[in-house]
Amino acid sequence: MLPAGPLMIEHRLIERAVSLFEKESEVISSTGEVNLPLLSDMVDFMRTYADRCHHGKEEEILFHLLETKDMTEEHRIMMTKLVDDHHRSRALTTSLNDLLIPFRQGEQGAVEEVIKILQTLSVIYLDHIEREDKHFFPVAMKYLSKEECDTMLDQFKEFDSKLIHEYYKMEVGRIKSTLEAKK
Repeated sequence: MLPAGPLMIEHRLIERAVSLFEKESEVISSTGEVNLPLLSDMVDFMRTYADRCHHGKEEEILFHLLETKDMTEEHRIMMTKLVDDHHRSRALTTSLNDLLIPFRQGEQGAVEEVIKILQTLSVIYLDHIEREDKHFFPVAMKYLSKEECDTMLDQFKEFDSKLIHEYYKMEVGRIKSTLEAKK
């Protein structure tokens, strides 16, 4: 398997999440109500899975190695634009989290801004994923040797094992404790 494979599999989950962002923005638009627990979970997903886990592998492993390659100017520009998308989605996720603060304090917050950010994240991610899957990954893989691909796949596994699995083990423990406390 090429390193693009696991990244594209992760894209499918991110696409599913992003489709829920769009649906939630429609619910908020029609009701004027913000589902704070749901939006908090969405922020967590974006920060932990989409950004730290997925973008982390792209930026810290794949793109880092590609920076050492004799890539065409067109491909370098493409990679730079993808990293810019990551920065933009990070900033939007932070803004969304900040917009939730008044709601967490029991106050009315900026509902229209929450809707706008959810819709913008949806547009950014769907476009970003399409550009990576259909345009960047196919050419990027050609810059890598078989040995580099194999090493990168191992690095992805190690990256995941140190990050995402431990986080979600703790989350399951937290959820279990919360449910047991309600009994």
